[in-house]
Amino acid sequence: MSTDLDLSVVVPLFNEEESLGELCDWIAKVVGGMGLSYEVILVDDGSKDDSWKNIVELSRENRNIKGISFQRNYGKSAALNEGFGASSGKVVITMDADLQDSPEEIPDLYKMIKDDGFDLVSGWKKKRYDPITKTIPTKLFNWATRKMSGIELHDFNCGLKAYSGRVVKNVEVFGEMHRYIPVLAKRSGFDNIGEKAVAHQARKYGTTKYGLSRFINGFLDLLTISFVSRFSKRPMHFFGAWGTLVFIFGFIAAAWVLGTKLYYIVSGLPATLVADQALFYVALMAMVIGTQLFLTGFLAELISRNSDDRSSYTLAGKIGFEKDNALA
Repeated sequence: MSTDLDLSVVVPLFNEEESLGELCDWIAKVVGGMGLSYEVILVDDGSKDDSWKNIVELSRENRNIKGISFQRNYGKSAALNEGFGASSGKVVITMDADLQDSPEEIPDLYKMIKDDGFDLVSGWKKKRYDPITKTIPTKLFNWATRKMSGIELHDFNCGLKAYSGRVVKNVEVFGEMHRYIPVLAKRSGFDNIGEKAVAHQARKYGTTKYGLSRFINGFLDLLTISFVSRFSKRPMHFFGAWGTLVFIFGFIAAAWVLGTKLYYIVSGLPATLVADQALFYVALMAMVIGTQLFLTGFLAELISRNSDDRSSYTLAGKIGFEKDNALA
């Protein structure tokens, strides 16, 4: 899809029927005052309530509102990735549908991308209206992400972000990597990343969709993306290097054991059986593990060069897009 609008607002959602009308009215009021051409893309991630029904009605009332519905729940990353692919704005802004992200931030975020030249601007919720069981793990998560990624942001997981249209078309968000979009963007060469303090509002409707398990998953994803960022294009550099070092260690240890055995035999001295020496088994195991690591790197190289696209989701309907029909 060509980039011909000034602004796209992508909103992933799951069971947020109460807030959609209010959110869309708020966005229309703010963006309408900016005099921009825009679209609001609501991505329904397999909601079980009437979210999709409300999206269809909103789209019919306002041609700037578009909707995408998943057949089942795929997660926020899938919703964002699909919304990015469907967007046509020169600037793309994402926000959550629960009204905790304020559309009043849109003008400043848009200016930072359009006028100040940032590739990505991440929101920073300095004052949060979340329970302590959520805020403390969030601070630890952000600290660990800063240290491992080298990106100095205070709030990686803030749903309110702004992107250049080029960024969203060149970044694939998969798994649960929505927390690390700044890291993915930097990996793709978009390293002009900024931050803006934004308002965080108390939840007005419903309850949070996230539990403590997301922090465990988030840490595992951080390890994954740190490894992938460094070695996805060259896995042999990691596995091959370690495999070679371990194999060389095992080979030298085996040579020492056998050399010592031969020396004692030639010297006519009593020699211990090779099979009775613990070092022999350490050496044997090291050579086996080294070989396995090397082969793992070789296979990873083959897989990385022939990997399929992971962005395949079953849609239940689309509305507001040209040549698309809504399935209510």
